[in-house]
Parts: sequence; structure tokens; C-alpha cells
Amino acid sequence: MDVPLTPREVAEQVRRMVAGEGVTFADLFAPEGVLAYPFAPPGMPAELAGREAIRAYFAGMGSARDLLDMEGVEAVVRQTDDPEVVVTEITHHGWSRAAGVPYRFTALGVIRVRDGRIVRYEDYMDPIAMARMLGRTADLAAALSGR
Repeated sequence: MDVPLTPREVAEQVRRMVAGEGVTFADLFAPEGVLAYPFAPPGMPAELAGREAIRAYFAGMGSARDLLDMEGVEAVVRQTDDPEVVVTEITHHGWSRAAGVPYRFTALGVIRVRDGRIVRYEDYMDPIAMARMLGRTADLAAALSGR
């Protein structure tokens, strides 16, 4: 019988996924798990409900990772007073092929884990920093201005 992962262990699996170490993000979620992007830029969903919706969304993003040469991924995990919840600060850095510059990108995740699976993940990313990293600031400006 497998022992369910703790919230801290799940956060480490998320770090491994970001680093490209063979972890499939959707597999970390409970079947009814929710992935929320409170600061979602235009064109990105604010929320994905269900493991298979999360899987489908990321399957459609296949080439985004190809825009970056990641040189490192670090994570700081903070316990909360709720035993199901950890807060992670994940930073990756390297070279942006899309923008032709070095980058450093940090996102905060509030992860609620029950029975070893994510039931809710709130991913707080800076949409301006993300657009810069991916070489899409003009797209973001156009979307924000309604063009």
C-alpha cells in the first residue's frame, strides 16, 4: 500500500515538473482538482476544473517549454497553519530563446493537498514578467488595449 504524499512532497513534485524532470503536472491532481490562475493574462483560463481538463490544457501548450533554456529551478516551501496547505515559491532561470535575453521568473503557488493529491492549486504568476520571458509583450499590450 502506497503512503500518500504530504503537501511538502507534492510541492517538490511540482518543482520537478517545472524543471522538466519527468513529472506530469495533471497526475498530481485529484480527479476533481482545480488549478486556478488568479492573475491570468488575456487568453489564459482563470480556472481549470478537473484532472483531465488540466491534462488537456497542458497537452496543448507543448511548445512553450521550447522557448526557454532553463538553467535552474529552485523552490522554497512554507508550511501554513492548515496541515493540507503549503505555499511554494518556485523560481526558474536561464535563457529565453523567444526574447533573446536571460530571464528569471518566480511564481507563488498555494497548494491544498488531500489524500496525497492536489485538490486546489492557486498559481500566482506575474503576467508582465511571463510576457517578457516568452517574448510576447506586444501581444499582451494588444490584448489589454483591446486591439
